[in-house]
Amino acid sequence: MARFFIFLQYKGTAYHGWQFQPNAITVQQVLDEKLSILLREKIETTGAGRTDTGVHAKEFTAHFDTNNNLPENKEHFLFKINCLLPDDISVYNIIKVKPVAHARFDAISRTYHYHIVTFKDPFNKEFAYYFPWKLNILKMNEAGKNLMEFTDFTSFSKLHTDVKTNNCKISEASWEVTGHKLVFIITADRFLRNMVRAIVGTMLDIGREKLTMSDFSNVIEAKNRSFAGISAPAHGLYLNKIIYPASLFE
Repeated sequence: MARFFIFLQYKGTAYHGWQFQPNAITVQQVLDEKLSILLREKIETTGAGRTDTGVHAKEFTAHFDTNNNLPENKEHFLFKINCLLPDDISVYNIIKVKPVAHARFDAISRTYHYHIVTFKDPFNKEFAYYFPWKLNILKMNEAGKNLMEFTDFTSFSKLHTDVKTNNCKISEASWEVTGHKLVFIITADRFLRNMVRAIVGTMLDIGREKLTMSDFSNVIEAKNRSFAGISAPAHGLYLNKIIYPASLFE
């Protein structure tokens, strides 16, 4: 058996997230089906994490094992798998890795971007959250710096998840503004379910000056989801990058 990392992008609008579900179409289900057809054996991928319904990925990684000798011509393999996949999923790389490499557990960091537009744009309807209210970006960036002083993010986690800890180490959290577009960039060693969208929703309350910096700290310290803001919509969120140790790759 050989193990491979497969790298893909997808538009999440039509899918109920990445992870397989028995009664809904997901990205994992479609990818496994098409890989199984191409390689003529049952393929089951393991993803780097789970993205929620409607969330997009500019860079997502999964691993799978195969008895098949993959073609030496990588470009030919990528062409064939992309012919089988629907237009909203694209595979852009495949790399052989060590047999113990794991797409989820071996990730060093993940980076998410959240896109907001302050001007109504019909061409961004599925790709950015239209938010026309005036925002204090300086205070929102101050809140980003404040985030990095904490490790327990229970207040921004979906309730009743099966994780052992709600601790995360955030290394980057900032807003970039270009014209009518705002992008929140956040990097951490791991993320909780719904965490980024809950953080963005709470930061928008800070930007509208509904919450103070002291209030924001109190929200985090409360370790209670009901204290945080409403989660921002899924369609503005992108998994943007995943970093792995170079030692995993053969």
